[in-house]
Amino acid sequence: MLEEAHYYFQKAADVLNLPDRLREILLTPLRVVKVNLVFDDDAGQLQHYQGFRVQHNRSRGPMKGGLRFHPTMDEDHAAALANLMTWKTAIVDVPFGGAKGGINCDPTQMSQRELNAVTRKFVELTKDVIGPTTDIPAPDVNTNATVMGWIMDEYSKYAGFSPAVVTGKPLHLFGSEGRDEATGRGVMVVLDEALKARGKSWQDIRVAVQGFGNVGANAARLIAEQGARIVAVADHMGGVSNDDGLDVDALNAWVREHRTVKGFSGGDVFDGPDVITWDVDVLIPAALEDAINEDNVNEVKADIIVEGANAPTSPVAHETLVKRGVLIVPDILANAGGVTVSYFEWVQNIQQFSWEKERVDRELTEIMRKAYAAVSEVAVEYSIDMRTAAFVLAIRRVGEAAKARVYTEEDIQL
Repeated sequence: MLEEAHYYFQKAADVLNLPDRLREILLTPLRVVKVNLVFDDDAGQLQHYQGFRVQHNRSRGPMKGGLRFHPTMDEDHAAALANLMTWKTAIVDVPFGGAKGGINCDPTQMSQRELNAVTRKFVELTKDVIGPTTDIPAPDVNTNATVMGWIMDEYSKYAGFSPAVVTGKPLHLFGSEGRDEATGRGVMVVLDEALKARGKSWQDIRVAVQGFGNVGANAARLIAEQGARIVAVADHMGGVSNDDGLDVDALNAWVREHRTVKGFSGGDVFDGPDVITWDVDVLIPAALEDAINEDNVNEVKADIIVEGANAPTSPVAHETLVKRGVLIVPDILANAGGVTVSYFEWVQNIQQFSWEKERVDRELTEIMRKAYAAVSEVAVEYSIDMRTAAFVLAIRRVGEAAKARVYTEEDIQL
């Protein structure tokens, strides 16, 4: 995954004719932290996991990025995702740098007490490198508001009351209105912009969604509210389809109870992986990496793809789709609604003043539309695709901040 993140960076760097020295500076993480997490499980057995935090770049502000609890989590994953966070925060122009991390555990096989223990151990061992003005974690795969609350509580034991150390917290622990649906709302807003670019309306489109966790479920609900038909949804357990449009509210209720779309009676059953090649206008991959790859890209039928997940399209698949004229709204733009509202939450915590949900939604929509317009402008300027344009825009902004902080005009020319 790290190679893929670097591939897109290098492609944009070629457009900007960046010198090798500057490329190396912008790609190299500021700090890589690896910690040993040892604790007793519920049966009294010694458990051992590894935790990671990669802090990529702080030129534009405190570093920001999620914590992922997944068996495949490792240093390379953290480094790749931290890299993407640097560019993502720059694209939406919030004053953060990039970081990412996690623990190589499987929460589905752990009790709440065990998750609490491993989370607190991680905070204990990383407390000196995170903080409200240093590095601010957030939820990611298999972490949620509950876990973020534990992090705030554990960090505050050492540093005093510190709600701004982490975002995505429960509302009753200084979280923000609108944070749960923020990434999905951002996906909906940029899809609205993409439809305008293609001369389509909400009523014209059929949509397929891969992944029905926080991002996919909220995106599907909000898109359906605009008048589009969600005709196919899949998760790791299976898929359900309905050509007349799924009842997304009923599907959401089913998933809250059963934790999967499998078994939902409001549509026909299909194999989950087939959702990528569904006959739709819009495809939203909102699961894990490389969902669209060289094995299935030639069967993709959608002409607009909005990437709700991080890195769901491999470089080979990306190039193939671009040549076919598919409009890809890349992850570092499309799913930036989460970090945008995380920024709002951080601001509220610093100010100790809460915003109403209407303000959160309004300001999120404005930022996402502005970011889409900025990326589109760069795409036209250089006659390049939206992903490359997003990286060009982000590199410019990070480079300008680095230049203003440290370097001379002769060192950096963007």
